[in-house]
Amino acid sequence: MSEFFIQDKQLSSITRTIVKDEKGKSLFLLVGRWGTKGDALSLYKMNGELVASIKQISFTFGTRFEIYKNFEKVGTLQKIFRWPGDFYYIQQLHWTVQGNIYQHQYSIRHFNHLIMKMDKATLFSGDYYVLDVTDDEDAPVCICIAAIMDYWLYNRSKSQKFDYRLTPNC
Repeated sequence: MSEFFIQDKQLSSITRTIVKDEKGKSLFLLVGRWGTKGDALSLYKMNGELVASIKQISFTFGTRFEIYKNFEKVGTLQKIFRWPGDFYYIQQLHWTVQGNIYQHQYSIRHFNHLIMKMDKATLFSGDYYVLDVTDDEDAPVCICIAAIMDYWLYNRSKSQKFDYRLTPNC
């Protein structure tokens, strides 16, 4: 099992996101943008090799994302339930995402087999998301899924805020 660290509040932003190991060594770079159909994020190894990507594909029946590993589509992630708790499913891989998405404490499973566990940690250099991935081969896809979960969390709370600057003055 390997641990991957991503600085808190970096996954949902449009800026570059560095994924590090437990020793602080940079392993991956996540770049791209969210927001409209067709937007994508790409995950690169630090040597420039593209290892995974995410493409936003639909708004009709809720946002869905296609996940690619080494240029091959490996699954489509979509939200299945919202109540009493969120439940996400990755078609083709038959993976589920369950847990406390709001607190970044969730797991990815293939039936009863643990693929990844997400949690938060505070280190001397700041707050981080910690991804415990059972098999290193799954790490790129797991990082992409974590980015999607963060996107949904960020947009859920963003849509609940009211911007008073947009209302006309009386």
